[in-house]
Amino acid sequence: MQDAVRGIAPQSVWKYFSDISSIPRESGNEAGMQAYLTSFAKEHSLDYTVDGTGNVIIRKEAAPGFESKPSVALQGHMDMVCVKDEGVVHDFATDPLTLVRDGDILKAQGTTLGADNGIAVALILSILGDTEALHGPLEGIFTVEEETGLTGAFGLEERNIKSRLLINLDSEEEGIFYIGCAGGIETRVTKAVNWKETEQKAKAFLLTAGGMQGGHSGGEIHKQRANAIKAAARVLTHLPSFSLFSAEGGTKRNVIPSLAKFGFVIDAKDEQLLFDTLTQVQEELKSEYEYADPDLTLTLQEAEKPAMVVDRSESKQFITALYAAPHGVDAMSMSIPGIVETSTNLAIISLDKEHAKVIASHRSSILSSRDDVAKRFGAIFSLIGADVTFEGAYPSWKPNPHSKLTAFCAKAYEEYTGKEPVVTAIHAGLECGIINSRVEGMDSVSFGPTMWDVHSTKERISISSVAWLDGFTRHLLEIIE
Repeated sequence: MQDAVRGIAPQSVWKYFSDISSIPRESGNEAGMQAYLTSFAKEHSLDYTVDGTGNVIIRKEAAPGFESKPSVALQGHMDMVCVKDEGVVHDFATDPLTLVRDGDILKAQGTTLGADNGIAVALILSILGDTEALHGPLEGIFTVEEETGLTGAFGLEERNIKSRLLINLDSEEEGIFYIGCAGGIETRVTKAVNWKETEQKAKAFLLTAGGMQGGHSGGEIHKQRANAIKAAARVLTHLPSFSLFSAEGGTKRNVIPSLAKFGFVIDAKDEQLLFDTLTQVQEELKSEYEYADPDLTLTLQEAEKPAMVVDRSESKQFITALYAAPHGVDAMSMSIPGIVETSTNLAIISLDKEHAKVIASHRSSILSSRDDVAKRFGAIFSLIGADVTFEGAYPSWKPNPHSKLTAFCAKAYEEYTGKEPVVTAIHAGLECGIINSRVEGMDSVSFGPTMWDVHSTKERISISSVAWLDGFTRHLLEIIE
């Protein structure tokens, strides 16, 4: 066990979380987690299934005297978003995360923490492994590749799941119970590029947009944080002419880009204009994001002049399309005050020898709006001759006001805390909507401990909130009928 969590209650949860933090589990690389979970099931003599998608389902019989209670599934995903600070040496395929405790806060050193959704896995294992826990029949459902397309949820088979009550532990604010979420879709843009010899009098530069907070493109899109790709493109659109030779920005489709870099050449006569523009845009963005992203920075440095660059006209078209493409909140919900209805995250850009590429993710609780904003995004790039495809669509989760499980959650929360819960929907995509569509009659609720800035290197979790989550979940399982 890592020293950062040694001695913290509930110790069994943190013991499992420490174990999990040593296992590589970036989306698509969950083999180590699968082995760990099946080994746990064998060690505790629990029945388990590994399905064709790679999901692990572990079953536990009811505690004595609780045999008549309904079967409940506790669900979380194995994978995590892997992001590290610039300059940090860390290999997510081999290196353990380094946990750091700061009072009531737990974080990781220079990387994402992976509490999304490792804390759910740890909590479920703690309950499954506790011979004194009071509950009816239990199933632990551990899905794969949630962060890159909800693959595991789509691959679940009804025949492997006995429960019709599902507690999803993938939410991030104590006392908030979610009974609905947005659906999503992904846009992929591919634009063929032509390379030409660099002109002799051209000067090369590297523009970097950084210092931004980034964050979860669903749960934090409403915070109006800056997008590094958009910030850098804004600078280049002021230039009369330029040619790209490199472009990279963003890391994951569901992470707001916090870093972007563009390599380009300009005519020597435009050098002063470039520096003046950088100063102007930096001042504008500092003012616009004074509260949402105060550490935003734009930097410019001379680069070695490349032998080949992308055609000037094509470079200008690509940057203009990035500048014009939608990003951020598109519409707020009229049915649930304060909830984002539709949004776009311009997530990732890249440039190779043949193509400039863009990936964006779109979310909405209204599926026609989800598809419309995706088509609008794609239409901008179609105008410059790019190939546009849409993939990875997943359904929204429509709130059920008559949910039996929601009523039990509300009752348990009032009993456990003396407070009234908040029951609402969330703009982020949750696996509940997909699982509900895969398993007929499933009734779902999502809740979790307080976390901040997930999907970024500032991700952190409240230690005391994890203690609440453990105690509350156990109380809920005890009273469900």
